Amino acid sequence: MGKSSREKRTQKVIEVLNKARAMELQAIHQYMNQHYNLDDLDFGDLAAKVKLIAIDEMRHAEKFAERIKELGGEPVTGHDGTVKKGQAVEGIFPFDANLEDDTIEVYNQFLLVCRENGDSISMKLFEEIIDEEQLHYNYFDNVDHHIKKLGDTYLAKIAGTPSSTGLGPSGFAVSGGGE
Repeated sequence: MGKSSREKRTQKVIEVLNKARAMELQAIHQYMNQHYNLDDLDFGDLAAKVKLIAIDEMRHAEKFAERIKELGGEPVTGHDGTVKKGQAVEGIFPFDANLEDDTIEVYNQFLLVCRENGDSISMKLFEEIIDEEQLHYNYFDNVDHHIKKLGDTYLAKIAGTPSSTGLGPSGFAVSGGGE
């Protein structure tokens, strides 16, 4: 027997949620690679902020996965694309601003798919995440602007800054391994 109209609509929503999840997993890999490189180059403040943005992307990937499971789907585990490695500091921020700008555009289209298929909960999830992606875009674009305008003066100001995010250790192992 074929799928009902409702099942078909739900499947379309699961499909865009999974595409978004793959995009988030890609962003996590990209931003963590950049975080390690910025930290290694001793641009601690930039490294810390890119790490925090990667953690935001981790939350987004989890929210998409949770919604997919609620709808009876299976979250993808692979990421979308390849990680661009070895970027110069001057190239990271325009690259990331473009990535975020593209993500906002795509997520707005995914939001419309959710609306067209009667899923206001997934639509609201996209709205919430788009707001956070806009914050990421603004940060990357601002840093890019500063680097282009001030160049080495701006980067010299950041060189040697701490990379601590202020986050305490957390996770299963740190919490006692389930004891």
